Amino acid sequence: MSDAPRPPSAPSSQALLRYSVLAQVEALVLGGWRASAAVREVAARDHAYLDGRALRIGVRTIQRWRAAYANGGLAALEPKDRTRTDTSVALTEALVAFLRAEKEADPRASVPELLRRARARGIVPEDLPVDRTTVWRACRRMGLVTRARPSKREGDMRRWRYPHRMQCVLADGKHFRAGGARAKRVVLFFLDDATRYGLDVRVGPSESTLLFLHGLYQLVRQHGLPDLVYLDHGAGFISADTVAVIEGGLGAWLVHGQRKYPAGRGAVERFNRTAHDQALRGLDGAADVDPDYQALTLRLRHYLQRYNDTVHEALGGDTPRQRWEQGRALRFPDDEADLYRRFVIRLPRKVSKDHVIKMNGRLWEAPRGLGDGWVEMTRHVLDDRMWVVHEGRMVELAELDPHTNATDRRASDDADRPVSSEGVPTTAADLAFSQDFLPLVDPEGGFPEIDDESDEEDNHEEDDS
Repeated sequence: MSDAPRPPSAPSSQALLRYSVLAQVEALVLGGWRASAAVREVAARDHAYLDGRALRIGVRTIQRWRAAYANGGLAALEPKDRTRTDTSVALTEALVAFLRAEKEADPRASVPELLRRARARGIVPEDLPVDRTTVWRACRRMGLVTRARPSKREGDMRRWRYPHRMQCVLADGKHFRAGGARAKRVVLFFLDDATRYGLDVRVGPSESTLLFLHGLYQLVRQHGLPDLVYLDHGAGFISADTVAVIEGGLGAWLVHGQRKYPAGRGAVERFNRTAHDQALRGLDGAADVDPDYQALTLRLRHYLQRYNDTVHEALGGDTPRQRWEQGRALRFPDDEADLYRRFVIRLPRKVSKDHVIKMNGRLWEAPRGLGDGWVEMTRHVLDDRMWVVHEGRMVELAELDPHTNATDRRASDDADRPVSSEGVPTTAADLAFSQDFLPLVDPEGGFPEIDDESDEEDNHEEDDS
């Protein structure tokens, strides 16, 4: 028995967990999945951790485990031993006791703040480095709260609703797929908070600023000016153009809801779920559905009309349209020109010496006379038309075309300038010419006929010959 080979050490529970994750990936690959798709699928699943907790493994982590297993087998899945560094020290009993007492008295105190307090009280010497991660893990092991900020559950979670129509407009985007090819699309729904009335809908390729502002333009044209617009932190909702139009052009309040707090947008979030179940879900993979943006917008506007005529449980048996029609008077822009002006923003810009203005990565040609100075550019956010004030009037700018400028001869400022002898300098070349040739030049600039005796003698000699 003494000569029998020793069995290899049993794999750790961490290595077995990693192996089970990889086994799920390989099972999908053997079933015909591409490796990348299989990894993403397994990454989206919940996995049981050692203590019974459910967790998810990131795509990059799974890919790293696959590479390690391919090179070293199961042993390569073992967690690496953590070596102590100069900034990672064992915590003293005094520090551990201090952490426990401080966190119980002040649960929201952050780890850096706890370390500052410990150094200020002499529990940790000023010259002794302490790893923040080590302190954080110690707090976690002791069951102490480690977050510095309150969670969304500790915030103001009261339900709210404005009493009058167009007092608060909600907007939110939702991704979906449409058509047999399952084209990716984004739909923006505009909802009145007081009446739950569906104001409008827009479909586009992404939740962009332009998509939102186009929808807002039509909303104001049809339903009037809002008092407040409530949005989340999407890219199209926090852009400078959005802020300028809502707060400056429309004169409305712009409120961005708390991050990671969907309950604050409960009405529009609930509407999105309803729209998904009743309309959007049926578009995914449907061969008879046109994925064109305008076609989808028309289809979803039809759905919105049906929604507005359906009894809403939050309205006490009324439909959104009934509540909408019972609301207060609406405020509209004076006319179409006034509406157009409300979507115009003004920004200062520097004009280069060659009469070019740069805006949003694009170049615009400015009128002559504005070079190397500052101007106030006027831009319409929907059609990107640009103007500047020049000589007391609005001049629309054209986008710079370098290829056209390379072949088009520009008019010279000197072409039509009258010629005047006043102020013309007399150069050294002029003086030298006058000294040598001026006696030979008549007032009109020509050369007069002069009898030259040498020429006459030459002529006589020719005659004699």
